[in-house]
Amino acid sequence: MIIVAGELRVAPGDRERYLQAVADVARLARAARGCLDFVQAADPLDDGRINVYERWESDADLEAFRNSGGPEIDAPTLISGDVQKYRIAAVEAP
Repeated sequence: MIIVAGELRVAPGDRERYLQAVADVARLARAARGCLDFVQAADPLDDGRINVYERWESDADLEAFRNSGGPEIDAPTLISGDVQKYRIAAVEAP
């Protein structure tokens, strides 16, 4: 299993416009083969932060989605991002 998680940063006044611009990306990802979850969401404490969480069955599924093209996005410019990919060897109840 692959998890992609982290944060994106936009100017505080641009966050809602950014999230609206990328809403179709989440719909497309969730419909893609191997996507178990996909969300970009407003952080409840920091108005310039967007939390990213994706869960995929495999690298191949993630790469196929990334290379599939997608909608034209007119989103505000990202200031920065810190998003990482994690390989999960086991899953257990919390």
